Formats: sequence, structure tokens, C-alpha cells
Amino acid sequence: MATTSRIEVRQNGPLAAIREFLAKVLADEEIASVMAVSNVRGAMMPTVVTDPEKLSAVDPFAPAFHLNAARQVARLTRGEMEGHMAAVLRPCEIRAFTELVKLNQGSPHNIVLIGVDCYGAYASRDYHAMTRANGSKSPDERTLEFMGKAPSGGLEDPAATPPVAQACRVCEHPSPEGADIILGLFGADASKEMWAIAKTPTGEGLLNRLGLPDADSLEARDRAVEEMAARRLAALEIMNAQTAEKISTPEKMADYLADCVNCYNCRVACPVCYCKECVFVTDVFEHEPWQYQGWARKKGALRVPVDTMFYHLTRLAHSSTACVGCGQCSNACPNDIPVMEMFRLVGGRTQAAFGYEAGRDPDEPQPLSVFLEKELAEVTGGVD
Repeated sequence: MATTSRIEVRQNGPLAAIREFLAKVLADEEIASVMAVSNVRGAMMPTVVTDPEKLSAVDPFAPAFHLNAARQVARLTRGEMEGHMAAVLRPCEIRAFTELVKLNQGSPHNIVLIGVDCYGAYASRDYHAMTRANGSKSPDERTLEFMGKAPSGGLEDPAATPPVAQACRVCEHPSPEGADIILGLFGADASKEMWAIAKTPTGEGLLNRLGLPDADSLEARDRAVEEMAARRLAALEIMNAQTAEKISTPEKMADYLADCVNCYNCRVACPVCYCKECVFVTDVFEHEPWQYQGWARKKGALRVPVDTMFYHLTRLAHSSTACVGCGQCSNACPNDIPVMEMFRLVGGRTQAAFGYEAGRDPDEPQPLSVFLEKELAEVTGGVD
């Protein structure tokens, strides 16, 4: 499975080249639609495209990440579909989709996953502010400007103006290894070429049908991926150490979450939080007035809304085994609470305890979904 094709970039630039590539994908007899981020009324949002002319708004390299599309892809694959959908996704979206498939929330059988080498993206607030400040620039111009800066790695620096989102600066998976086809940017001169790399038989079959020219060696890309992953992993370790100190006691965690208003945006934005009905929006947490008065009388004063700590601890218990670190929880927080940092720390430790990594392997069962006799011996005392 060594099909690696070259996407030639001509005078119109890399966005035109990738749109031409996706037009060829859409024209394939097995592909009924393409899902990719598009400019919709000035907002960069996932869009299902069936008309080739509408691909002129597609921009999978845009430094905007308003939504992790894994849940939308899962919904679209859960029932009958005419032909296959080719979904162009970031690495964290593919890994989240993998987790949802394991939870029977989506199907991998009627979709072709096209992953994009990911330099990261701005937090939504920063992207919107940049858009307003550079109103004369088109979305395409902003993307090309971002791509021009990104290969240096400078946008991973918190001192950059603006830096990419914190979740992206500590993402050790910049390459979409779970994809059927990778759109390779790392190590390439995007003004001249990009790569389409088949990673599965499905991807290989599609690339062969597209009839693209063969690519040369990918050694430059391999080095670039390795260097970027190492740099981000080092940043992750620093962030985890800082976060561990900030939430090391119940009192410190309460301070960490002090600005939470129980909006539950982090739950809604999380791609792997899959419950049809969340217990926190049921009458279980619709407390009676006399209960509030009793709690206030007992403590002398009562912070409202209540149950904030309980909510976040429940989220950690519920989703940490499947957290892919996409950062949409922090992106959605109206008060800028760094909930991503807490989830990455706890999620990483939880997954490590089970020898698991969310989104790594579609055939690897999720923790707690299987019983192993010899597991967590330090807790159970071991089983012979």
C-alpha cells in the first residue's frame, strides 16, 4: 500500500489545487458528496457539497476551527447513504470519529476519510478578531498568509500574535494517521506541490482511479512530522505539569473553575460526549427552593449556580477515556476557563492507565467496555 500521488500546484495556488483535487474526488463514480470546511457567509463551517461549482468556497486549510465535525460526520454515516461521502477532516476530528464509531454512533463503511496535515488553528475569538481587523482580506488570503507562516513553527509560540489555540500548540498528532488518504503539507513547498498519500486499501483504490502523477520521496515530510510532534509533546508535558499543580486539591480545582456559569457549552462542543440526554439538563438537578435555603443556611453562603464541581468531575469520568484533545471545550467557554488543559491532563493519565490512546486504532476496544482479568493490578491487588 504505497500509493503516493503528487498534487501539482499551479499559478492559482494551493487552494485552487486542492479544490481541483476534490472536484476529481467528487467526480469519482463511488463518491456522492464531499464534506469539507467552506466559507459560508463569512464563517468557516463544515459543508456537504454535491455540486462541483460549490467547491470554490472549500478551504480545508483555513486556520479556523469553530466546530469539531466528528459528531456531524457520525450522524451522516449512521443510516442509509447513496454512494460514499469523502470527508476532509483534521487529525483530531478523525480520532474523535474513530471513538464515536466504537460507541456505535457512526459507521466507517460509507465514508472515505481524507485527513489534512494540520498546522493548527486560531481560537474562534482570535480568528474573528483577525477577520475584523483585516476586513479587506478575503478568507483565501488569510489562509494563504497562515500557511506561509506555519512551516517555521512560529505560530506554535504563545508569544506569536495571535498564537494558534493552546490545544493545537500541544497536539502531538499533527498528521492524520487514521485517514484513508492524507493530504500532505509538511515538508512540501505548497507553492509547487502537495501530496496525496493512501493509507488504506480504500484510499489506494480512490487515488488509483484519480490518475494523479506519482510523488517522489516523502523523507522531508516524515522529518517535518517527527520534529513538529516532538516540539508539541514537549509543550504538552510542560502544560500538564502546570495544570496538575493548579488542580492538585479540591480547593485549587474550585478556584480553577470559579468562573464557570454552568452553561454546559463544553459538553455541547465536545465531539465524544455522545449521550442523547445529559443528566445535568434533567429534573435531577432542578433543585427545590428549600434545598437552596438549607444549603445556604448550613454554609452561611451558597454559590449559585450549584453543582459546578460535580458537573466537571462527571464530565471527566464520562469522557476522559475518549478525549482527543481537540480543545473545543475551551473554545466554547464564554469565560475562557482552560478546561482543555484539565481534560488533557486527566484524559492522558486515564488513558495511560489502561494502555489506551483515544483514536489510535479503530479495532482497539475502549477502556471499561471490556473486562480483563489482569488489569490495574496496583488497585485490585492482581489476579492470578
